[in-house]
Amino acid sequence: MGKIKLSKDEYLDRVRACWLGKNIGGTLGTPVEGRKYTHAFTFYDWEQTRKWVEMYKQGKKDFSWSPGEPLPNDDLDFQLVWVKMLEDRGVNPTFKDFTDYWLKHLYRHWYAEYSFCTYNLQRGLRPPISGAFQNYFVDEMGSPIRSEVWACVAPADPQLAAGLAWMDSSLDHTGGEGRWGEMFCAAMESAAFVIKDPWTLINIGLSMIPIHSSIARSVKEAVWCYENNIEWGEARERIATIFGHVQPCNAIPNHGFIVIGLLYGKDFGDKICKAVNCGFDTDCTGATLGSLLGIMYGTSGIPEEWKKPVGDAITPCVQTVTEGLPKTITELTERTGKIAEKLLKERSDISEIAEKTSLPQNLASLMFRNDKVRSLFTFDNHCGVENIDGIEVAFHYGGEPVLYPNIEKVFEISVKKEGKFIEPEIEIRGPEEWSISKPVKENNKSKFSILAEKVENRNTVEIALKLEGKTRKVNFTILGPGGIKGIPAATSAPQG
Repeated sequence: MGKIKLSKDEYLDRVRACWLGKNIGGTLGTPVEGRKYTHAFTFYDWEQTRKWVEMYKQGKKDFSWSPGEPLPNDDLDFQLVWVKMLEDRGVNPTFKDFTDYWLKHLYRHWYAEYSFCTYNLQRGLRPPISGAFQNYFVDEMGSPIRSEVWACVAPADPQLAAGLAWMDSSLDHTGGEGRWGEMFCAAMESAAFVIKDPWTLINIGLSMIPIHSSIARSVKEAVWCYENNIEWGEARERIATIFGHVQPCNAIPNHGFIVIGLLYGKDFGDKICKAVNCGFDTDCTGATLGSLLGIMYGTSGIPEEWKKPVGDAITPCVQTVTEGLPKTITELTERTGKIAEKLLKERSDISEIAEKTSLPQNLASLMFRNDKVRSLFTFDNHCGVENIDGIEVAFHYGGEPVLYPNIEKVFEISVKKEGKFIEPEIEIRGPEEWSISKPVKENNKSKFSILAEKVENRNTVEIALKLEGKTRKVNFTILGPGGIKGIPAATSAPQG
């Protein structure tokens, strides 16, 4: 069978509709974000919007907004950064690329999971452990709301989109439901470039995440409600009661609400209103569903009455460092499209941009392929990854990235090149007073132990790799007990 061919013009129209839908849903839901009760939206509520703008201005003095523009939304801002990253660093991004662009453009978003990512990166921890350690918010919506960029640069290749989403989520949602949420959404949105049936899209998304995940259970509950003729309000109550959380931005109920909007709504406006009317993380549910619907139906599927109030503008959050980022939906669409053409050419074996759309007979089978993404389910969450000269070095902490005085701990190192394990000669250096055993190779890893009488708050371990006559060095951080002071649950990471 041949590849899936996507008409360039149709593809770009769907990308534009995706970003329009993102702005529309975000603008609709932002004024009531975090309120866990139901709402009654049928259209934008400009009175609530103005109240929200005035409140936002009190905390962000340099913010300006006027009617005809979308409200600011970090849901979109983070994806602008990934577009810039893919342009600058290429279509095979590494964890280091993600880290570099996060610290350049996003470090001022100091709240919830974002704060813990930056806090851990600044302490020297690298993804994926940067997204897990001391991070209460791994089950939240901060990464699912970044899914669209991966769908748009990997259209009609759900597995590839989900794999990119997995990398992205490793910054700040490692080991949590937020990771599965981003992968679920990215796969659905990628498949929506060639499939419109909601049931098929939902099942494609579910095929890319663990069947035991709470995201999968919440989504399936929403589907069950619809299939069994449960009214919208009761379906919402079931999701809110069974999967609800003290945190309104918890990803588990909010994914159920997205699916409720998708299935129960009659048209574009009614669908995003139903998702937002479920309450909780309303800007995210509205924006994510708006994006999916945009991809499914293109710009002609979004009524003019919904498009006109947000226009072509992008309104960045004041925390985002916007240098080099797209400034309009038109610019974002053009830049996204150029990345997609290159990425599909280099990385996809099932889809490509072409003059005309052509869909093979085995389209559904291609959409459900998940052999590569399933291997990511077992990736070690308790490691940090560094990249140098095309070589990926993983430092396995065996749990927390902490060494306690007078307690020997075993660490491991694994090295990959072009996705395959390699075994270079390895030398390990740490503080002079530390006792570090010689590494022993075992199951594609080099295992060694460290015993130290004194452990500072932050310590550097240097890994020297000798391969093909060249020595490469990478550093990893090990924290001491004084560097991991307790942080109360449901609070952002400490600053300073």
